Amino acid sequence: MVRPKYLVASLFAALLFISASMAQDQLRNEISVQGTGFFTKDSEKNGIRQYTTDAGGLLISYRFHINRWLAADASYGYSRNFQNYITSTSTTTIQSNEHQTTSSLVVTFPRIFAGLKPFALAGAGALTFDPTQELVGIPELRFHNQTKAVFLYGGGADIDITRHLALRVEYRGLVYQRPVFVVPSQIPDTTTHTAQPSAGFVIRF
Repeated sequence: MVRPKYLVASLFAALLFISASMAQDQLRNEISVQGTGFFTKDSEKNGIRQYTTDAGGLLISYRFHINRWLAADASYGYSRNFQNYITSTSTTTIQSNEHQTTSSLVVTFPRIFAGLKPFALAGAGALTFDPTQELVGIPELRFHNQTKAVFLYGGGADIDITRHLALRVEYRGLVYQRPVFVVPSQIPDTTTHTAQPSAGFVIRF
């Protein structure tokens, strides 16, 4: 007859083994590197048109899976484009680097077919606009950096190549207030939307 203490010890050891196996079965960490597009909607208010040139960029993300359906994501993105301000009498064009820092919650769905695993995300962060031009041709004077709060939403899918490597296709929508690099009193505050499609590779560990 098996003594109760040995039975409890055996059950405890079995639970530890199952827990360890489940932990090994799910790779909780991901790093992704993606090429992106950066397409911003034009704005017009009080007779002043504002538009941003389309551009490409880079998106680097770290994702931690809390469980099988929920993950936390932290991302950094970079792009360079031109901010344009057009009035009836003048056009001002300013080149700037754009640094995107965001955090979001990701809902992951079960694989559907051929290793395809969809996900949806929502979060917030900041867009920092760093002008590359001098002010009135004086090296000591530059347009100041501007940082705008951003609301993020999106989704995509991972396509498994191996257990540790996947292809990711993703869409991110960014909603934020436009930066103003010319005389603020002449340019109204406007909210815009940037579509950011991307594709790249994911490493899991």
